[in-house]
Amino acid sequence: MGFIKNAIVGIAIYEAIKYMTKKDALGYSKFDELKEKAPEWIEKTKAAVEDIKQGQLPQV
Repeated sequence: MGFIKNAIVGIAIYEAIKYMTKKDALGYSKFDELKEKAPEWIEKTKAAVEDIKQGQLPQV
């Protein structure tokens, strides 16, 4: 039973990586989009953390 479970998990990981790295018509992959948006998300997170430390609700 463990072999089947490991095989299914391995196939799922393989398919996820294949999906994330598949290029679209413009030559971008989902992974490329995540890399481009990550700095923006980090800045928003830092601002939210500062708001929380000051006792305020994060501004959206």
